[in-house]
Amino acid sequence: MTQNSAHVNQDFSEGKEIYNDFCMQCHMANGKGVPKVFPPLAKSDYLKNNRLESIKAIKYGLSVEITVNDKKYNSAMASQGLSDKEIADVMNYITNSWTNKNTSLISEEEVSKVER
Repeated sequence: MTQNSAHVNQDFSEGKEIYNDFCMQCHMANGKGVPKVFPPLAKSDYLKNNRLESIKAIKYGLSVEITVNDKKYNSAMASQGLSDKEIADVMNYITNSWTNKNTSLISEEEVSKVER
């Protein structure tokens, strides 16, 4: 089985459950966020181009201005208190939802190595 075919059959249900419990309130069920307040995850250039920073935001929180799809966002995001496995699961879910495609899945080990 090639990596791509394994990816196609990947089950992101654990990540979706975490998203629904911790992320949906701000980023919405459709991943589009709230204009001028909470950035979109759907079709997000930031998410696609800033893998490490995206993991850091979930793991440690975010309190700096970021630009997503040419729009500035400066709302603070608190650390979600998730385990490295939960962060990997939710990152894999959001990077493979709402037309986002990530063929290089995020592992628990990768998350564990992310430092402030």
